[in-house]
Amino acid sequence: MKKSHIGIGVVIVIVILAIISGAVWRQQKHSKYVQSTTPTLFFHGGGSSYHAEEHMVNAAKKAGVTSTVIRADVANNGKVTLHGSMHKGAINPIVEVNYDNNRQLDFNKHGEYATNVVKALQKRYRITKINMVGHSLGNISIIYYMLQNGKKQNMPQLQKQVDIAGHFAGLNFKQVPAAIQQPVGMKLNKDGKPNEMNATYRQMTEVRQTYPKGQVAVLNIIGDVGNHSDGTVDNVSSLSLKYLVAARAKSYRVLKITGKDAQHSKLHNNAQVDKALINFLWGK
Repeated sequence: MKKSHIGIGVVIVIVILAIISGAVWRQQKHSKYVQSTTPTLFFHGGGSSYHAEEHMVNAAKKAGVTSTVIRADVANNGKVTLHGSMHKGAINPIVEVNYDNNRQLDFNKHGEYATNVVKALQKRYRITKINMVGHSLGNISIIYYMLQNGKKQNMPQLQKQVDIAGHFAGLNFKQVPAAIQQPVGMKLNKDGKPNEMNATYRQMTEVRQTYPKGQVAVLNIIGDVGNHSDGTVDNVSSLSLKYLVAARAKSYRVLKITGKDAQHSKLHNNAQVDKALINFLWGK
C-alpha cells in the first residue's frame, strides 16, 4: 500500500513539474516577442502559391511567435475567400495570401488584389493595422497597395514591411513586357534613384507622395550569389526600393544574404532570412 502511495506521489510530482516547465517554456518564448494583434500578410512570387510562404510561416510558429495562421485565396476577378479563423485577441496572427492568377503582370491588379484581402480582413476581424511581407513579385502587391491606399485613413495602416528579392526597377527577361524590363546599364544614385526608369517603376515613384511619413519600418532583403544578383533579380533592381520609400519611412535598412542559399527562389527557404524576418517583425 505504501509503495502504491509513493508511486502515485511520484507521478503527481512529475505531472506538476511538467506543467511548470511547460509554462516557463511558453513564458520564455512569449517574453522574446511582442504580443500584438496586428496581422502579418505574406505575398508569394510569380508562378508560385502560398506554399512558398510556408517555410517562413512555420519558422515563426516554431519560434513561438504565433499559433494562428489563416489563408486568403484571391480569384482572378479579385474575390477573396478566407480559410481558417483568427479569434479575437489572437497574438501575431499570420495571413498566407494565395493568388489564383500567379502570373499577373498588370501591377495595378496586384494592388487591387492586396486591397481586397485587407478589406476582407477588416470586415471580418475589424483590424486597424497590418504588416506585409513579399517575395519577388509579391513585393509589387505591397507597393501598389500603398500606391492605392497609403493616404486612406479608413484602411488598416501598414506598420512593418519586409521585401525579399524585389524587382522594383525591372527584370532582365526578354519575354516580359517592356514596361517591366530593367533598363540596360541601369545605375542608382546615392538615394537609390535609377538613372533610367521603365514605365512601371515610373508609376511606382508616385508612392513617394502616398507613403505615410514616419510610420512604416522597412527591411529590404536581397540575395547575392556572387555577381551582384540573386540569379534572377539584379541587386540594383531590389535596391531601387530605397528611392521609393526611404525618405518617408520610419526606418529603412538593407540585409544582404550571400552564398548559394542567397539564390532567388531559396531566399524564402533560408534560415538567415527566417531569423531576420522574425526579429524585425516581432522581436522586442
